[in-house]
Amino acid sequence: MTALRLVAILLIAAGVAGLLYGKFSYTKDSHDVKLGPVELSLKEKETVSVPTWAGVGAIAAGVLLLLVGGRNKR
Repeated sequence: MTALRLVAILLIAAGVAGLLYGKFSYTKDSHDVKLGPVELSLKEKETVSVPTWAGVGAIAAGVLLLLVGGRNKR
């Protein structure tokens, strides 16, 4: 499997995942406070929405790479 074909499959998978889930969340550390023996940390939960056009675009780009990559090998 060539690198181009692998990238195309990853793009298609990412596009499908983006369309199915629509958004994803992650937790990031934002503040750490140390006052002597006491340590406090604040974690914020961030949510990122994946636009529909980005998912469709990733799928289209992956399919295009598969088609163009297959033609160049012949």
